[in-house]
Amino acid sequence: MAEQITVERPWANIPTKQLVNTETGQTEVFVLDPLGFDKKVAESGADNKWKITDENELLKRYNNKNPTKQLPDTKELEKEFNNSGVKQFNNDRADVINKNSPENTKTFLATKVNPVPGVKDPKTGITAGQTAPTTANSGDFTQDGLNALDELAGGKGKYKGREDYPKNLKYPEKMDQNQDRMQFQVIEYVAKGLGLTNATQNISLRTNSRNTKSLATITLPMPSGGISDRNSVDWQSDNLDLITNIAGGTLKSFLDSGSGAAGATAKQDIDTLMGSDGKTGLLKDLIKAKTLESALGSNNILGRLSGLAVNPNLELLFNGPQLREFSFSFKMTPRSKKEAEIVRAIIRTFKQAMSVKRSASVLLLKSPHTFRISYKTSNKDHPYLNRFKECALTNCSVNYTPDGSYMSYDDSSPDGRSMTAYELSLSFQELEPIFDDDYDDGKDGAKGPFTNIGY
Repeated sequence: MAEQITVERPWANIPTKQLVNTETGQTEVFVLDPLGFDKKVAESGADNKWKITDENELLKRYNNKNPTKQLPDTKELEKEFNNSGVKQFNNDRADVINKNSPENTKTFLATKVNPVPGVKDPKTGITAGQTAPTTANSGDFTQDGLNALDELAGGKGKYKGREDYPKNLKYPEKMDQNQDRMQFQVIEYVAKGLGLTNATQNISLRTNSRNTKSLATITLPMPSGGISDRNSVDWQSDNLDLITNIAGGTLKSFLDSGSGAAGATAKQDIDTLMGSDGKTGLLKDLIKAKTLESALGSNNILGRLSGLAVNPNLELLFNGPQLREFSFSFKMTPRSKKEAEIVRAIIRTFKQAMSVKRSASVLLLKSPHTFRISYKTSNKDHPYLNRFKECALTNCSVNYTPDGSYMSYDDSSPDGRSMTAYELSLSFQELEPIFDDDYDDGKDGAKGPFTNIGY
């Protein structure tokens, strides 16, 4: 019989309690009130997807309990909740179910279409959200092997790298809310991994497998020096002369249907090449010229003999996608001590986020953080400018004297002697190519109306 079990544990310094249904796994989260007027602020439904049910109340409680890390709006609250709250509430819920639910219920919750993370199936010993270990001789990376490798590097999470960046950096300090601007979100890089993701055997796309942690958001005015993008696809010319074409068709027939079909295909192709009257003399000359070319190492015997050349059937063929690159330049002129500190923090965040992370044992190196980039207008994605996929910052350069000479503010404290201007130049490259179905216009997907520029 189902029962609800209460778990009380603070999240982000906020006193909270969870009501966990031990049969369905559905959970409700309440913020506690000293007078007993507890308010529901979040829940996890039958699909095990968490959602905030009272954003304003949770934002108010969060900012009251975290005066030095206040969040500006409900959008940032949702990011913080998904980054830290969901993990804590999932762990608490799984602990309740693993300790109190019947074995058949735990098996169901661990193996259903949307399993409850952390619930252990007593029949197989596999925990929902984890992959089963493979055999040692399978040639694959097992989870145990990856964990051991991480331990050699100093232990999971023990990389020497900053994660506590300033959450919201904005220049200029008093930017108009309706001003068009650029937004850079620093995110923790997550490796895509190996293997095929579904029954259609498509290689995993980064956009479909991201579970990233947001570390900081930087907002800047539109870059100087122009805004542009360039989408490229790799096409290359390729030759396939008639003789090679015939040989290819013959080999294909042999692989498809055997030697009899191959012989028939070869005869038919040669007859087509020679014409109905059978120009065997021409065929002999071609064979003779090719034989001489092979023997002498020359590539133009046919031209010397007859002034002719074999038609190369030159054609431009698709070779693959290409990754896009972007460069931006921003000139920042701080007008107050506080704005100078903001500019300093912005430059520091870009530089440190792009830096390679060392493991505690210096055995392995960890990837730098990556970025989500967007053009904004009135707090929404700009529909008349291009979008970006997840990007790596490949180059960050700072000109401390953009006006041609050294100038700093006169202040009695070194902390107030900011440069009068900085020029920040950034180069990015996307981690994944652009595909046709990335052009999404809403509920109708790529087949909808053209409501934005797309990528």
